[in-house]
Amino acid sequence: MYGDEATVRKILTELGDTWAVVGLSSNSRRAAYGVAEVLQRFGKRVVPVHPKAETVHGEQGYASLADIPFEVDVVDVFVNSDLAGAVADEAVAKGAKAVWFQLGVVDESAYARTRAAGLEMVMDRCPAIEIPRLPRP
Repeated sequence: MYGDEATVRKILTELGDTWAVVGLSSNSRRAAYGVAEVLQRFGKRVVPVHPKAETVHGEQGYASLADIPFEVDVVDVFVNSDLAGAVADEAVAKGAKAVWFQLGVVDESAYARTRAAGLEMVMDRCPAIEIPRLPRP
């Protein structure tokens, strides 16, 4: 398992509320759209990252992590596993505190690189499933 319960809790509650969601577009049929909605409901600022740079859920989108002109706390990755490692490396370069690979997204070498760079990381889990399970303050 890549990301124990303590790591999941830490990312969701302690590392900050600005989440860049890579792969988020205005297509409401895509999983990223619904997950971003849940994150917003739980108080997270969701920043869409997609080549189209669309505004989604009221937030300006950006074509890449590097284009975001402010700090990002967590990078939530909705791309295929073969593309996810490069996104994790971009998250490290951006100065994010954590990377979250969605259900079905696994790259063991990216996990090792990201953890070695000092970031928290979870793979193959969904924050929209995990966040409602947390004890409410």
